[in-house]
Amino acid sequence: MEAIKELFPEERRMQIVQQASRQGRVSVADLSQSFGVSEVTIRGDLQNLAERGLLLRTHGGAVPANRLPELSFTLRRQRQVAQKDRIGAAAAARVANGDAIFLDTSSTAVALARHLRRHRDLTIITNSLPVAESLLDVPGVTVVMPGGTLQRETISLVGVDGLEMLRKLNIQCGFFGAHGLSDPEGLTDVSAAEAEVKRQVVAMCREVVGIIDATKWGRAGLASFARLDEIDLVITDPQAPAEQVEHMMQMGIKIMQV
Repeated sequence: MEAIKELFPEERRMQIVQQASRQGRVSVADLSQSFGVSEVTIRGDLQNLAERGLLLRTHGGAVPANRLPELSFTLRRQRQVAQKDRIGAAAAARVANGDAIFLDTSSTAVALARHLRRHRDLTIITNSLPVAESLLDVPGVTVVMPGGTLQRETISLVGVDGLEMLRKLNIQCGFFGAHGLSDPEGLTDVSAAEAEVKRQVVAMCREVVGIIDATKWGRAGLASFARLDEIDLVITDPQAPAEQVEHMMQMGIKIMQV
């Protein structure tokens, strides 16, 4: 293929999106040759497009974002990256040394976990394999995982049988991502199995905190796991719709925008 040169970065990125849509996939090596730029430049382009939700990064390339179901953890992790990091940092600031907390299977919970690495005597309960993996080398954190069946889309363990052991624990706070937050549905998930696990854990937590970016407001997934009257706080970003934020505050839910 004849090299395409002297394009502005945004022109090149839009052509990459179009090419991925036509072909179903693109590779770093092919794009580097096609556009006459380095593989480092192409990787930067793909990361930019992934953060904007236009492509999904894969090993050695990318595919169109709409090629995979919304449950794909890899896809969710590449969206709203900066917002999730800020939300995670704000949530972590509420955690004290010695606490026992729950982190769910959301990509925002993984961002939160990264900000807990300096805590000491902290117990984290999670059914998320990525959350557990991110804390493997942190000596001050004990990770407790209930048993269950592996759900590949969310890289998590689901099933309520393994939750019985958690009833013996005092969980100070549960942090929950969601497909959406709406009235009257509350916090919802697109996976019924995930929602059932979350629903059971919500009842065990002294405090329930939603950790959702602005794109989740007003959406309702397949299954609810936390009623509005069960939610104590929602941590979100400043782009959350003002009318819906005000409505939730009137419902008695505290809102933190970071």
